[in-house]
Amino acid sequence: MINGIIVIDKEAGYTSHDVVARLRGICGQKKIGHTGTLDPGATGVLPVCLGSATKLCGMLTDKDKEYAAEFLLGVETDTQDLTGTVTAERPAEVSGEEVRRVCESFIGEYDQVPPMYSALKVNGKRLYELARRGEEVERKARTVTIRELEITECRLPVVTVRVVCSKGTYIRTLCADIGEKLGCGAAMKSLRRTRVGEFRLEEAIGLPTLQQMKDAGRLMEAVIPVDSVFQGCPALHIGKGAEALLENGNAIAPEQTAERECHAPGKWVRFYRQDGSFAAIYAYDRDRKRYVPVKMFPDR
Repeated sequence: MINGIIVIDKEAGYTSHDVVARLRGICGQKKIGHTGTLDPGATGVLPVCLGSATKLCGMLTDKDKEYAAEFLLGVETDTQDLTGTVTAERPAEVSGEEVRRVCESFIGEYDQVPPMYSALKVNGKRLYELARRGEEVERKARTVTIRELEITECRLPVVTVRVVCSKGTYIRTLCADIGEKLGCGAAMKSLRRTRVGEFRLEEAIGLPTLQQMKDAGRLMEAVIPVDSVFQGCPALHIGKGAEALLENGNAIAPEQTAERECHAPGKWVRFYRQDGSFAAIYAYDRDRKRYVPVKMFPDR
């Protein structure tokens, strides 16, 4: 079984689940999970976790994301992007300076109402399922954070922006909210995710290229090791005679490590087997005077 992360450059027309299905065929294993949905029309970075790395899915979903988005002023649709049905059109009688000022006003925290065409569930039903039936339900606003919002091109009525945001942010909705604040409406024209946490577009691989690598026997070149996510954590190696403690997720005393080091209480450390393979994340418990497991990553 392959354990690790592959950063996919998702193409338009694929859902995140479609990508996972294709990867199961390419990699020949079922244990694969994605790190948060990306709209079918959107492209770009989608980290996919394989084997023991599936335990990272929740952690990577929580990471900040970066996008390049393009939106059209003067139009509103039921999906908040140009794939939907136009519901309103108004003249986009605004200046570039007004657009810049309104965009910058969204930097920081703001309460965003999720769109009806989204995968969120209400009473057990996906919102997009209700929307397709012509139903609309009340959605609670959620606080999201726009860390950076920069206009990279402004050719009115089309505006291109770079956005860095917290998890749970809908860029379609951000574009629509900008249009509403400008008084003319807006709908997203295109979206490309350029970063998820530390994973960037430059290291992402398209599915056709990945298939070619598999056919050439080079698939493992695309796999990023699980422990790469924790490079900021100190490394410890299990000592002789204590291997079973590590494999079973038991507490480990500092003297049972090769380094015999005691790190700060609560600080995460990477634990490695004697053969050098990554096994787990532990943290030191001062009261027990032991390292205790935080998350285990079995290699089988």
